Amino acid sequence: MKHDFNIDVERRFRPEIEGLRIVAALLVAIYHIWFNKVSGGVDVFFVISGFLITTSIISKLNKQGELKAWPYFRNLMKRLLPSVLTILFIVSILSFLFLPESILVQTIKEIIASLFYFENWQLAFSNTDYLAQDQMKTPVEHFWAMSIQGQFYIIWFLLFSGMIILAKSSRKVNLTKLINIVLGILFITSFSFSVYQTIVNQPFAYFNVAARVWEFALGGLLCMNISKFKLPSWLSVIIGWLGLIMLIITGMLFNVSTMFPGYIALWPMVSAIFIMIAGNNPTNLGVEKFLGSRPMIKLGGISFGIYLWHWVILSFYRYNISTKVGILQGIAIILVSILLSYLMTRFIESPVRNCKQTPSIFKRLIPMFIVSALTISVLGVRTYAMNKASSEINSSHPGAMALEKDFKKSDEKPIPSFAKAKEDTADAYKDGYDTKLKKSDLKVGEYGETENYKKTIVLSGASHTTHYLGALQELGKKHNYRILSITKSGCRLSSEQDDDPGCAPWRDKAMKKIIEIDPDLVVTLGTITHEKEVPKGFIDYFKKFKEHDIDVMATRDTPRYKFSIPNHLEKLGEQKTIEAMNQKPQLEHEQEWKGNPDIPDNVHFVDYTKYFKEDGKFKPVIGNVIVYFDKGHISNTYAKSMGPIMYKDIKEIIEEKK
Repeated sequence: MKHDFNIDVERRFRPEIEGLRIVAALLVAIYHIWFNKVSGGVDVFFVISGFLITTSIISKLNKQGELKAWPYFRNLMKRLLPSVLTILFIVSILSFLFLPESILVQTIKEIIASLFYFENWQLAFSNTDYLAQDQMKTPVEHFWAMSIQGQFYIIWFLLFSGMIILAKSSRKVNLTKLINIVLGILFITSFSFSVYQTIVNQPFAYFNVAARVWEFALGGLLCMNISKFKLPSWLSVIIGWLGLIMLIITGMLFNVSTMFPGYIALWPMVSAIFIMIAGNNPTNLGVEKFLGSRPMIKLGGISFGIYLWHWVILSFYRYNISTKVGILQGIAIILVSILLSYLMTRFIESPVRNCKQTPSIFKRLIPMFIVSALTISVLGVRTYAMNKASSEINSSHPGAMALEKDFKKSDEKPIPSFAKAKEDTADAYKDGYDTKLKKSDLKVGEYGETENYKKTIVLSGASHTTHYLGALQELGKKHNYRILSITKSGCRLSSEQDDDPGCAPWRDKAMKKIIEIDPDLVVTLGTITHEKEVPKGFIDYFKKFKEHDIDVMATRDTPRYKFSIPNHLEKLGEQKTIEAMNQKPQLEHEQEWKGNPDIPDNVHFVDYTKYFKEDGKFKPVIGNVIVYFDKGHISNTYAKSMGPIMYKDIKEIIEEKK
């Protein structure tokens, strides 16, 4: 039965919103291109989406008395899918032709995730930091915002459907009040969660729809209440222009890399709200005159495409031309984005959007989806095959053992492949046994021989200790040693202060656990690359182990670089990478522990520096194995090749103890 609703919400064309859209899109592009920062523009898109979809739903309720699923989602598909399918199809082909192998696998994964609107979760669970400047980014990473928006539309349909059912079931329920109450509760709970999760796990919060839905709710609340804001002309002028200025300077004022999407995201959203309220109270000097001008409206109509295209073009530019973007190049990227957005809107998006009949819509969308899905699938299979190439140590790829015997370098490609190199990390990370940044929970990974073992070795410390796990696993399986990993990212075994608040409690737990285990040997870091003495904090822990009669094998630190070795190797080749690695001297000072009387006699220092060099130079590839997976951490494959080398030292220490 049709139910009459009379909710006071006006549905009309708001030109200032079109202008606000293009401002937001250009801010996103400008900050991405020249500053590699977040501008707050995406948050503006979210509040606008919340406002407009709520307006649309209320309008349908007022006219039809109900909210039907098919018309709702049909209209969304008409508006969203043409552009998304077109860009993903084009990016799939361009990626296979022009992207480096190292990022191709991740790109295909994210294209698939973007196609099905879960790119935000793909990024969240792959520990991607959208704001990290040195992290490799795919051409579709920005689709996380589209995915959140798609999920929001589903949430909104379910939410309003529930409220409509409740309102129809009882005449006592005032739907207007109910909507305000529900959206208010949603805003408060999601906002509170966003603030909390931004503090404890900001990269995950960035992509979490639960930490973002309050932004849409704020737009919905504005839709329900904007007519109540009756402002005098002078105040409307002030808040409108103030809102625009606030929005433009968002990225300049705040350290968004650690604060978004928490409470600081209120700043760009309040800016947008000021502009929208001012637009609802028009004046001759108001910001709506500028934002609602004909050029701004035209550009606002293609702002969605500009957002989607700019990042794609920027990504391919950075991977194929230069990581640095100059003024002219950046302007060119924006202009090309505008052109492609116009063409896509004119010839692809508008024809679908203007279709009135369902068969006509499907006639256009289904072929687009099939072509995109098939293209992505074919490229995905080929990329998967590339990624599955063997990374096993063998006679053609001996790694560190090439330095122990005569090895003639062959023409075979080094392992792991570039597609796998950046993920060639210790198993402790993949198995979830490494405690993450800011966390203090203790995790113990068990490797090697876990039942009939002769000795127990504990590997404990931070990442420059963890990267030796592969070597210990190899010797553990071969010589019946149990290997226990007790590690935490960013936390060395040291009594000195750390930035990570989780370090101190984690170290206390780790020390207690190691003493309880009473291992035959603890392997940990003994020096820091650019320091010429063993840190006092390290020695304090060495002495603690001495008190419990536990031997320590302390490794000399590995070289650290300012660039990713695999990326440099893939892009510039081996010779130029060797030159870059040896521009500045590393580890050329005397071994840091020599002549230090404070170091207790339970500590046995080992120096593997020579296994990172060949012909007197640090090398990116040794024995046909890529040595590092990033700027200074040993690849798991190379670490495995060091198993026999480390065994010699470990055997000597353990037998010496007898």
